[in-house]
Amino acid sequence: MSLSCKAIVCRDTHANGGWKMEDITTRKPGEGELLVEMVASGICHTDVLVGGIPGGAAPIAFYPRVLGHEGSGYVKEVGKGVTVAKAGDPVLLSFAFCNNCAICKDGHHSHCMEFNALNFGDSCRSFGEKSNTNGETSIGGAFFGQSSFANLSIVKQCSVVNAKDLIKSKEELQLFAPLGCGIQTGSGTVINCAQATEKDVVVIMGLGGVGLSAIMGAKIQDCRTIIGIDRIESRLKLAQELGATHVIDGSKLPEGKQLGDIVAEYADGIGPTITIDTTGAPPLIKAGIAFTRNRGKIIQVGSPPFDFNLELETFSFMVSGKQFIGAVEGQAYPPEFVPKMVQWYREGKFPIDKFSKFIPAAEFDRGLKEMHEGGTIKPIMIW
Repeated sequence: MSLSCKAIVCRDTHANGGWKMEDITTRKPGEGELLVEMVASGICHTDVLVGGIPGGAAPIAFYPRVLGHEGSGYVKEVGKGVTVAKAGDPVLLSFAFCNNCAICKDGHHSHCMEFNALNFGDSCRSFGEKSNTNGETSIGGAFFGQSSFANLSIVKQCSVVNAKDLIKSKEELQLFAPLGCGIQTGSGTVINCAQATEKDVVVIMGLGGVGLSAIMGAKIQDCRTIIGIDRIESRLKLAQELGATHVIDGSKLPEGKQLGDIVAEYADGIGPTITIDTTGAPPLIKAGIAFTRNRGKIIQVGSPPFDFNLELETFSFMVSGKQFIGAVEGQAYPPEFVPKMVQWYREGKFPIDKFSKFIPAAEFDRGLKEMHEGGTIKPIMIW
């Protein structure tokens, strides 16, 4: 039996006009799955990235599909074997993992051996065409285990964090929708991956939702110097409000100065101990590797172009003792980390409302435009 729903269906790239709100169907939940009625879904740059790749250009690029991976809502129905929630429970959604490989069993679920297949793959076609009367499903779902760009979606049990003891209202459930990806990614990278302390000098390149969450994470860790880099003045100002001790406008460097020169001025004259790139921009990645001090950590969080290959002068890199680390989802285990973020919010340490903006789901194009231009940091679509 299929159920009617509304969803942003991607039948081609967004640039080609391939994203449309449509009336489609979804199926009943199977084993290990839940049917969730979404109340909100954050828009993340990863949605834009994946939904901007021509079909077939990469293993993760296929159409038609429903994206969205920062969802929140209420459980409508559960399938066989589901224990994480029951019908009526509010839930916050995050990424999918197998919970069975050696990496998951070691507690590092965000680097699950099956991460790509479970979060980006084409194996789950949980949506169908409204005109299809034979019940077949033909539209890809389960993006990050959830495909939350729909008002009704099949969600994998591993992607669910039960929020019945976390939230106080439906409005909070909507505000907390992005916790499971972008906000978790930024703060978790500082706390879980970098394991920053009060001794650290941290540089964060790119002050979107991920970068600003990293600023808050560094503030929570009492890092002694927190430097934010961006090109949009409003983001730089907000970073200071959230805990940055210094900000750098990358578009207004003094004549004759390189970015690394300005960073060094704020970083003991020798560079940061931790550099986090959220932009994926090759020039910034290269600059970050260069200006990080010896024995420092460079953590890559932003998605670079798929054809970008980093070249290192290996001997110098070896002698410097630097570490270049890839991280996704803040190396967080959502059932444990999401409640921590909610608690920080309650304590006033994590004011995510300062950079979030609610928009009707039907106006998703406006949310994408404002996020791209910098007018909105974290658009949250309300269903």
